[in-house]
This record gives sequence, C-alpha cells and structure tokens, in this order.
Amino acid sequence: MSIDRTKTAKDILGNPNYLAISYGGYRGKSRDIQPTIPQLKEDMKILSAMGIKILRTYNVQLQQAPNLLIAISQLNAENPSFEMYVMLGAWIDCHDAWSGNLPNHEVESEHNAGEIERAVALVQQYPDIVKIIAVGNEAMVHWATNYFVRPRVILKWVDHLQELKRSGALPKDLWITSSDDFSSWGGGDPIYRTADLIELIKTVDYISMHTYPMHNSHYNPAFWLVPESEADFSNKEKIESGMKRALDFAIKQYEDVSNFVKSLDVNKPVHIGETGWATMSNGPYGADGSKAADEYKSGKYYRLMREWSNEVKVSCFYFEAFDEQWKDEGNPMGSENHFGLINLKGEAKYAIWNLVDDGNFAGMTRDGMPIRKTFNGHREDLLLQALIPPLAVK
Repeated sequence: MSIDRTKTAKDILGNPNYLAISYGGYRGKSRDIQPTIPQLKEDMKILSAMGIKILRTYNVQLQQAPNLLIAISQLNAENPSFEMYVMLGAWIDCHDAWSGNLPNHEVESEHNAGEIERAVALVQQYPDIVKIIAVGNEAMVHWATNYFVRPRVILKWVDHLQELKRSGALPKDLWITSSDDFSSWGGGDPIYRTADLIELIKTVDYISMHTYPMHNSHYNPAFWLVPESEADFSNKEKIESGMKRALDFAIKQYEDVSNFVKSLDVNKPVHIGETGWATMSNGPYGADGSKAADEYKSGKYYRLMREWSNEVKVSCFYFEAFDEQWKDEGNPMGSENHFGLINLKGEAKYAIWNLVDDGNFAGMTRDGMPIRKTFNGHREDLLLQALIPPLAVK
C-alpha cells in the first residue's frame, strides 16, 4: 500500500493515529559520535513498530537531523507503506550562550540566522517529511540561564518563516511554532505575558508547550506529597494516587496555557511539545529527594498521558524515545540520561512492555541487541524498585 505523503501538520497533529515522540539517536557520551544512517533507519523501524509517526528533533547544527531525513527518505523508497514525519527544531541562543562569558539575553546569537537557513533548506529538500518547524527549544523560559532570549527574537524568526510561506519559498501548509515551557506561553507567572509574546501567539500556527510534573515533584512538590487522607493507603495505592495527581498537574498546565490563548481571542491549537518521566535519578528526583524517578512510575505516566492526550486529540511529543547518555555524561545515574522508553541495552522499559508481549518488535534489534523487556519482564522486581512518594507534613 502506498502512503499519501501530502498530509499536512493540520492533518496529523491531534490525530491519535499519528503518535508523536521526541527523538535523539545518540548512543555515545558525546554528540561528536553521530548516529549512522543505518542506525537511524533501525531506530525508525523500532519507533514505527510502536505506532510513532511524528518525530521531534532539536537542532540542525549537527548532522543527525539531516541524516535522519535521509534515513526516512530511504525507508520511504524501500517501503511505500512506511510513514514518518518530522517536527524540525531550529536551535536559538542569545549572544555569548555557552561561551563561558556572561550570556546577554537582550541580544541574539549571530549563529541563529544560519540555523534558520539550514532548517529552511531541509524543508525545501524534504517537504514530504518535514511538516513543522519549531523555532527554539525552551528558548524563552528564564531558568534556561545559559541561552534564553526574549520573545521578540522568536517572533522575528517566526515572522521570517511565515513570510517565506507567503512568498512560496516554503510550503504554505508547513506549520511554524516555538516549543517552550508552559510558563513561557503565558500559562504561569504573568511576567511572561508581554506584548511580544502575545504577538508571537498570534503569529505561530500552533502552540507547542512543555509540562514536567516529575521536575515539579522537587521544585513545586505540593501536588506530589501524599496527603494526610491517604496516609493509610498501601504503598502501591500511594504511588497510583500520586501518578493521577501528576497527570492532573500536567493537564492543569495545559489548560492554563489554553485559557490564556483563548483570553486573547486567539483560536490556535495547543499541543504538548514535551513531557516525560525519568526512570532513574541519583539527584533531587531519586531516593534521597522527591522519590519520583523510577521505572514503574515512568510507565504509569506514559500510559496516563497517552490515554488522556489521545482522548482529547492533543499531540504529545513524549520525551523521549531512547536513553541518551551524553546529556549528563559525567553522572551515569543522572535523570537526564534516563528519560527514554528504550535503554541503551535495547531493552523496552515498563511503559511499552505490552508492545513486546504483542510481538511488535519481533526480529528487530538495536545495535545488534534484540528488543526485550527490562527486569526480564518480572513485574515483582520492577515494583521492588518503586519509590513511595513522601508524606505531606503539616
């Protein structure tokens, strides 16, 4: 069966038949080690077997994104029924970001123009694959102290891309957004609700917002702590109730952004550009901290988010497909290394054990390793490692 590749972002975003995920294919402790095209094709087949049909990437500074588009193009040619689309990220920085000097958040990086040019060229080369460009990743939120910019910078480049669409240099049905924290989109602190942000909301084709209850289990833990009324619950009941509160936390942040957008008399879709839950942490989310990060909770969160987002027809670019160890290369047990649904040994984590049971990965390998379940599929061993959320203290 040949696939109709004229589908647009409007057709696939919010469509439960087109599950979305955040993707990085890096295996090594440094992004200097780029995944090969055969490795990227292997990953695409695995993700396709999971029902994933939209990927989110983060930059076009490195070779992974261009090679990913080559890999998908080759798979399309080899198998006319293969279907995978891309939300292409263009990384945006402020002046002196990551330089060791004090970042100047009032001035943008001189490298941003080249990043946008590369993204445009890739869309022009692969219009059947790239359906969305995201200008920046968490580039407006103030806690991104190494690199954040003011909304006027994002607005400048979104305006530029929209003008390229109007001129015919880019497909008219390509959607342009920025992918950022819920607060950056006006869903939290009013300090973000500037005139430039409001103009940006009016200019993008949709809002891509991030929500992370797991991180907030440390920074804003009121929702996470076991209430006194549940003190006598069993350990499993405490975990289950905590994960339901985590889902409610994410839904509220989604609704807060949606309501702010509606308050501006703007009718734009809101989708989730990132959310996820780490399976391990030796830091503030682990056993000595909020006790949020473990594989059982991660699996529960994944399933709850997929169920809710599919029901309300919101795309959820779940973070992330595979573990990547470059993110915290000096700390193997750091949470940033453990957000994947599949680990670096090719093992499917609890979130997708059911897909292993169903045979979705039959005959598939990642770097020569068959896709098997973590914990050898022993749920009892998985539960032994599940941490109990802390009790609220009066």
